[in-house]
Amino acid sequence: MADLRGGLIGCGFFAINQLHGWADAEGAAIVAICDRDPARLKIVGDQFGIERRYADAKAMLEAEELDFVDIATTVESHRALVELTTGYRLPTICQKPFAPTLADGKAMVSAAREAGVPLMVHENFRWQSPIRAVKAILDSGEIGTPFFGRVSFRSGYDVYAGQPYLAKVKRFIVDDLGVHVLDVARYLFGEVASLNARTTRVNPDIAGEDTATILLDHENGVTSVVDCSYSSKRPVEQFPETVLEIDGSEGSVRLEQGYRLVVRGKSGNVDKDISPPVLPWASKPWHNVQESVAAIQQHWVDCLKEGAMPATSGDDNLKTFALVEATYAAAASRQPVMPASLLWRQSGCTHPQQLPTAG
Repeated sequence: MADLRGGLIGCGFFAINQLHGWADAEGAAIVAICDRDPARLKIVGDQFGIERRYADAKAMLEAEELDFVDIATTVESHRALVELTTGYRLPTICQKPFAPTLADGKAMVSAAREAGVPLMVHENFRWQSPIRAVKAILDSGEIGTPFFGRVSFRSGYDVYAGQPYLAKVKRFIVDDLGVHVLDVARYLFGEVASLNARTTRVNPDIAGEDTATILLDHENGVTSVVDCSYSSKRPVEQFPETVLEIDGSEGSVRLEQGYRLVVRGKSGNVDKDISPPVLPWASKPWHNVQESVAAIQQHWVDCLKEGAMPATSGDDNLKTFALVEATYAAAASRQPVMPASLLWRQSGCTHPQQLPTAG
């Protein structure tokens, strides 16, 4: 089968990783790019040898014969662009955060459903190989039935240098980073019945919150703690690693800083390094994220060719989005919130069984 032809909208900071990932992907290639900044369009086009360049997304869709579109713009543009691409019946990937509001996210999912095309959110943390290794251990039953988990991302890294707009947003760490960490908690422990949260702004020079601690009650009985910070000055910088602690009825598993996997389970003890590979175009410490970008994009290609629904579909990501919204609501009210109730209210449904599903 010939390579799928893709178009990329947005050639900013993170899109470079995506273009490298597309260059590595088997069965797909980016043949056209779009950005409103002509200088950036030229730099990226020259770097990746992409001649078809557009300043307008609609013009690109009209002129090119594409099999899919990858949207790598900032969140404010996502709904309009997803509605545009799905209007052309093009399978679409959308960068996270998925949408400005949960209502926007639901509208985007509906647009893709009505067009009969898949929509995937570029929610890549669950595609990091160390996190997937821990998931495999849980699924194997090696530590019995999990009852406690912690998913933690604590750092003092200057994220504002590469993405200065982050210092100006009023909803910061939960929207930008917490969405990833909450998705990992869903991936490992299942759906969330209720949560409570506290957020704080430690850095006085930014507009939004830069720390968050979230307590989740999962539907299967697991209790987990999700915490994230960009104001934690650690002896050894952790960025951009997610560390995990999980206790089960018959053992435990830890993913410690430095990608050290420590397991005490039915088969005995394990203590080994499971560092992700450094791809030829990647560099430390970003290599775990860069590897996950390549992995999720290959997953997208495989799903398109097999006619399968992506693991991080728009429908699936609405559940993670609801956790983000519930976190902000719980932090503001200092009361527990049921994430599913936010989805029900936004959909106009009175019961979760009435919620639409992917078709």
